[in-house]
Amino acid sequence: MRYLQLSLALLLCAGGLAPAQQNAPQKKKVLAIGQTMGYQHDSVTRGLAMMWQLGRDTGLWDTTIRTDTELITKKKPAGNNRKNLDNFDAIYLFTTGELPLDDSQKADLLSFVKEDGKGIVGGHTAIDTLYKWPEYGEMMGAYFDNHPWGTFDAPVIVEDRASPITAYFQPAFLIHDEIYQPSAIFSRDKVHVLMRLDETKLNLQNKNVKRTDQDFAVAWVKNYGKGRVFYTTLGHTLEAYERTDVQKMYLEATKWALRLTETDTTPHPKPAN
Repeated sequence: MRYLQLSLALLLCAGGLAPAQQNAPQKKKVLAIGQTMGYQHDSVTRGLAMMWQLGRDTGLWDTTIRTDTELITKKKPAGNNRKNLDNFDAIYLFTTGELPLDDSQKADLLSFVKEDGKGIVGGHTAIDTLYKWPEYGEMMGAYFDNHPWGTFDAPVIVEDRASPITAYFQPAFLIHDEIYQPSAIFSRDKVHVLMRLDETKLNLQNKNVKRTDQDFAVAWVKNYGKGRVFYTTLGHTLEAYERTDVQKMYLEATKWALRLTETDTTPHPKPAN
């Protein structure tokens, strides 16, 4: 009897008789890419580490960190322990410049989101990337078009307080960061803006201000085919990542991109106030 009890205990420890453990949801997989072919941001390491830490602390996803674009492909990988896009549920991008993607890789990245229904989480420089590939800008919702005020105490207004992505911010707050000006292809008809700069507190006479609509979105979400895209300009400074509200934003944005939560993606006009 004692032997039988010991055998059962060993089976339970091994998971052989642990249906609850067997039925536990499988962790999601995130590919975090920090390749920089343009400006070298000091905060790239911090952003990649944050994504890894958020997944580890919550137990919701495992993160593969790369500083190249080799895994952006659906081609069958060669060798042992090699991966491709089929192994991931979302991609976190902290990239700059013209990444070395061939036409096949570009098609596979679009298909990953548009047809496969997977997600993109774009951090800060994700729109300072792949200017020569218009389909990428369309997927992300904009390109970088200067940062008129450099790094400053940016006055931010939260437009969507109901979204889990932005619910932990104050309705209006200051953050010391570098805010990108979205390019002319940005349109509120195509994205759901979560946060924007308070234009009443900006120097709109700055020579680098190009948006005549005075609309400077700080974060947005959008559907792209079957997939989900989140972007925020926040994350240039190291100190931005120390803020719990910024960390929570990236956590909730990644959960949404992974289809673990829902948020409104309906485009809406710029509020009057």
